[in-house]
Amino acid sequence: MNTPLRRVGVTLMALIVLLLANMTYIQVVKADDYRKDPRNQRVVLQEYARQRGQIVAADGTQLARVQETNDRLRFLRVYPNGPVYAPVTGYYTLIGAPVGMERAQDDVLNGSDDRLFVPRLSDLITGRDPRGGNVQLTIEPRVQQAAYDALTRRGFTGAVVAIRPKTGEILAMASTPSYDPNPLASHDTDVAKKAFAQLSGSDAQPMANRAISEIYPPGSTFKLVVSAAALESGQYNKDSQLVAAPRITLPGTNTTLENFNGTPCGGGATASFDLALTLSCNTAFADLAGQLGPDRLRDIAKKFGIGDNISIPLAVAPSTIGPLPDKAALFQSGIGQRDVKLTPLQDAVIAATIANGGRRMVPNMVKAILAPDLSVLDEMRPEEAERVMSEQNAATLRDMMVDAEGHAGGEGKIAGVTIASKTGTAEHGNDPKHTNPHAWYVAFAPANNPQIAVAVVVENGGDRGLDATGAKVAGPIGRAVIGAALGGG
Repeated sequence: MNTPLRRVGVTLMALIVLLLANMTYIQVVKADDYRKDPRNQRVVLQEYARQRGQIVAADGTQLARVQETNDRLRFLRVYPNGPVYAPVTGYYTLIGAPVGMERAQDDVLNGSDDRLFVPRLSDLITGRDPRGGNVQLTIEPRVQQAAYDALTRRGFTGAVVAIRPKTGEILAMASTPSYDPNPLASHDTDVAKKAFAQLSGSDAQPMANRAISEIYPPGSTFKLVVSAAALESGQYNKDSQLVAAPRITLPGTNTTLENFNGTPCGGGATASFDLALTLSCNTAFADLAGQLGPDRLRDIAKKFGIGDNISIPLAVAPSTIGPLPDKAALFQSGIGQRDVKLTPLQDAVIAATIANGGRRMVPNMVKAILAPDLSVLDEMRPEEAERVMSEQNAATLRDMMVDAEGHAGGEGKIAGVTIASKTGTAEHGNDPKHTNPHAWYVAFAPANNPQIAVAVVVENGGDRGLDATGAKVAGPIGRAVIGAALGGG
């Protein structure tokens, strides 16, 4: 064979190898990406021809189901109580990727998850139409409804997260304003696109899940973290005396930090640790944070999960305590201001950890994976993350929180139920003194046998404006949720 023919042959062989490599890359390496691409109409038609699995609450209540249609897409996704559960379910749509639990559990719901191999094989053998699996959540409908109603009754923008302390199960996750996922699930793409444009363009941001995607300054609720650090240091108990001055000067500055309304902490030169938490004295906790130092504060914050990348399995924005560059920053951070930012879920985890005797459980919202016939394929088990504080110190902090609840104002007190709580009123914005504060309430109950821990945040003072406090605005919401969880309404 002469040289030109040899070169042509080698070139052809190289091209064939490249073609085979490209086909292998497309059909093997990238196959799953192309299959999941929402622009792939063949996949869309195939998925809508299959009965998508249900999303159900802990008691079996349907949160997302399908109904059969007569159009080219056989099944329509339906959300029976859409706005109440939208932050949990998200939505399944023709115009983009799924959102929320629809996305996090898509492989189960569309039937491709490996745990559904046997049901798929059974459908193939019997000739039955293929069906997706079902996802059972830990959400308790009465608790979720109470959280949603309490927020929407006064048109509040905010979020509620409720957790079962002993297991980490999320009992409620409400965010308002909310939205109806049903138009987004429409088979009419014009309807879905119009709904998406209206929702995504709204200044109210109804599609934002404030419970897990927004981080806020936690205000005085962060004093629980500082309290845990102090008790764990072994240098403090509930009778230890703290600074009681109405105002102090931040170290190395001319800036003053003062208590609410500029009042002293109690009636003496010092105040007990217990009284300082009950009265939520800023000067006491700022100085206490300074005495503890940045390392102890960072260490306890990390143990509480602050800074972790949490998945429930929805992705949760990481919380942070900030860089703590100097003692002035440490003082401000000690009262939950400056660069401290928490999600409502993280604040609920803090309360749940104290309620659980100092053991932090991994938060989770999936109770079980169910086959199409609702038999259990996989059941989630409680998982302990780590011990944050000793049982004795957790009990001490619990008792201090009971005293704080006894002093807190606000409506919705529950007769016969002992609640341990901490309120917070968090400044924010470029002009914090003239910006309506965020109102917080974290609590658990019953104090001696906790069944629920809750965190509530109401943005920008709710309906109280600059006069808003956590006790007045967020407290009644938290107590309503606790009452629903304990069967009291």
